[in-house]
Amino acid sequence: MAVGWQQILIILVLALLLFGGGGKISSMMGDFAKGIKAFRKGLQDDDKKLEDKADAAMDVTPVKDNTAAKDASN
Repeated sequence: MAVGWQQILIILVLALLLFGGGGKISSMMGDFAKGIKAFRKGLQDDDKKLEDKADAAMDVTPVKDNTAAKDASN
């Protein structure tokens, strides 16, 4: 099946509407791309915050005292 000139014209018009021409749709697509970039940046910032919190965490595990076990065995 061959692609005719009419089909190519329709594809070009749609591409112009979506990505060019300074129309409302092209500005919406640009805003959509900015939103995706901001979302990804936010995810990376959250990961960095979690890593910083993990580095600052203190070990609060109690130390086992073996003297009580020795006293119980005597």
